[in-house]
Amino acid sequence: MEQVAAPKGLIHALLLDGRGHSNELSWAAVAEWQATQGCLWLHFDFEDPGAQQWLRQDSGLSEIAADALISTDTRPRTLNKGDNLLLALRGVNADQDSEHEEMISLRLWTDGQRLISTRRRRLRATTDVKELLAEGSGPSNATELLVEWIDRITWRMTEMVDAFDDEVLALENQVVEDDLAGVRSQLADLRKHAISIRRYLAPQREAMNRLINENLSWLDDTSRLRLREVNDQLIRHIEDIDEVRERAAIAQDELSTRVAEQMNNRSYVFTVVATIFLPLGFFTGLLGINVGGVPGVESESAFWIVVSICIITTAMLGIAFRMKRWL
Repeated sequence: MEQVAAPKGLIHALLLDGRGHSNELSWAAVAEWQATQGCLWLHFDFEDPGAQQWLRQDSGLSEIAADALISTDTRPRTLNKGDNLLLALRGVNADQDSEHEEMISLRLWTDGQRLISTRRRRLRATTDVKELLAEGSGPSNATELLVEWIDRITWRMTEMVDAFDDEVLALENQVVEDDLAGVRSQLADLRKHAISIRRYLAPQREAMNRLINENLSWLDDTSRLRLREVNDQLIRHIEDIDEVRERAAIAQDELSTRVAEQMNNRSYVFTVVATIFLPLGFFTGLLGINVGGVPGVESESAFWIVVSICIITTAMLGIAFRMKRWL
């Protein structure tokens, strides 16, 4: 009998041994897997045509589940039919090369004995779970695998949220210190990133709430309690992101106010200077007209008399402005 090769999109096929470890299975062993052997975790790159074909034709999943696992764009959600759970989540990679708004999608299906998951890009939370299994301190069954994975996805968001907080604090300090160069665009980018992240986290919170309340026989009370704690952490992340958005909006308002004040001060200085030189310009222009009868034309001291009049006029205007508290 000809042995069927594994799809190129297969990332790993792990069999949990029930003691925190896992073993890598061959594709032939996957085909012969039985629930009594332990939890089987199959992880695919859903963009591979071979993986799509296996999910549609040979996985034993319903058409709805297979379509959901290979969907190119999906928002976080929870669906179940009987004891089968279909879950779509979003996570982040806390890497320097990753943009904040790059929310990586993860899709998974499980019936409490087998877990099939798909992704397009690598997610650090998945690597975290595999490292736990390699160390022997990982999940022992499908339920623990699901809970641990969701926990890691949420935990990985902490660094991103902390980075948002540090960034908005630095921008607030720049505004207070009047170091306004480039602050406006940075605040706009920060708000855009926060809005983009929250757009996925809000439905993920609803998906988590529904998961906790789903009637699944293999999801015990201890796992539900841990999922509630994870969901509480997710809610705190959402609240922190909302706070970052509000602080960025307040900083933008303060920035606009300070810029307006600077413009007003400059306009005020220009107005005062123009007001002072307006009568002086009129006076000197009047003396410079090219007609006969201008006084002082023949006097050697006339120039200094005009300069003195200008100085006295300027001083009087300054005193008048000071008395009216315009200066």
